[in-house]
Amino acid sequence: MEQPIRVAQVLNRMDSGGVEAVVMNYYRHIDRKQVQFDFYFAKDSVFPQREELEKMGAGIYPIPSYTKVFSYHRVLHHAFKRGNYQIVHAHLSTMSVFPLFAAWRAGIPVRICHNHSTAHWGEGKKTLLKYLLRPFAKVFATDYFACGEKAGRWMYGNRCFERGRVHVMPNAIDTKKFAYDEEAKRCLRAELGIPQDAFVLGHVGRFTYAKNHGFLLKVMEGLKTQGQDVWLLLVGKGELEQTVKQQANACGLAGRIIFSGARTDVNKLYSAMDVFCLPSFYEGLPVVALEAQANGLSCLFSDRMTKEVVLTPGARQLSIENPEPWVKAVQEAQRQNTCALPQTYDISSAGKWLQNYYFTRGKDYFS
Repeated sequence: MEQPIRVAQVLNRMDSGGVEAVVMNYYRHIDRKQVQFDFYFAKDSVFPQREELEKMGAGIYPIPSYTKVFSYHRVLHHAFKRGNYQIVHAHLSTMSVFPLFAAWRAGIPVRICHNHSTAHWGEGKKTLLKYLLRPFAKVFATDYFACGEKAGRWMYGNRCFERGRVHVMPNAIDTKKFAYDEEAKRCLRAELGIPQDAFVLGHVGRFTYAKNHGFLLKVMEGLKTQGQDVWLLLVGKGELEQTVKQQANACGLAGRIIFSGARTDVNKLYSAMDVFCLPSFYEGLPVVALEAQANGLSCLFSDRMTKEVVLTPGARQLSIENPEPWVKAVQEAQRQNTCALPQTYDISSAGKWLQNYYFTRGKDYFS
């Protein structure tokens, strides 16, 4: 039996973030008898996907963090040579220059740089590093990918994008998995201690600067001032979680905010919400925005995100300069309970596109 081609997928970490979700969605929906993935990621990752990846036949290779530049390069260079790969697909934004340099040195013919985000100066040194490395991100890449137009233009430049050099690979999802579920709503609200008739704002994402959780607290304060009894469900973990909890206590909101932590049933948790809010300082095309719209939620997104994020009638973008329009939008929001995502974002067709791309692009190199 002919062996499947193996593609090296290089990520920063394997936790519960959006990039990991994108790669996993595609991996679940390709023909793994034809294409297999080997995963390279920081060895201190939480790695909740281990059991699933092992069952699906993936190669699992924890490596040093890219911040340890020399050991990172040495380990990847040897791994790429030993693995006899023809394709390396890097998902580290501008930091993809590091694995792609190792792939270039190892003689890998197809080297994909895939950008999933943009940047914001509020993150200081991290953003500075992104901008410093951005001019070099394309140097060792043969193929340019992005999750959307804004991420593509930011990473590769307007001229490169307009010449058709950038392949926009949508952050596709299994829309059926995220369909509204009345029974899930009832059970999860009971589990989380949220009244069945409560009005619930929701957010899914790591507690990081980019996600702007503090703005959600301002929205909650505005609703409280107007006499609205609203709950806030925050799903995820991260380095700023304790800070947000302290802010919630200081605002007198702790009794109406649920910190659920990281969950494996996020697809069901959307059904427990009434409005989904994502006031991020920056994003690419966030997977959670697609998932929430697939669930039929009214969705409020930051205007700092790409306009491509608005895909259903119940979604809109608002400025994050002032929480008052968000307060008003929450009060006017109505759940749809049905999915109206374009077919482009359905993983069943998007997975076939990626599989065909790997075959077409690498056909001259596969033995």
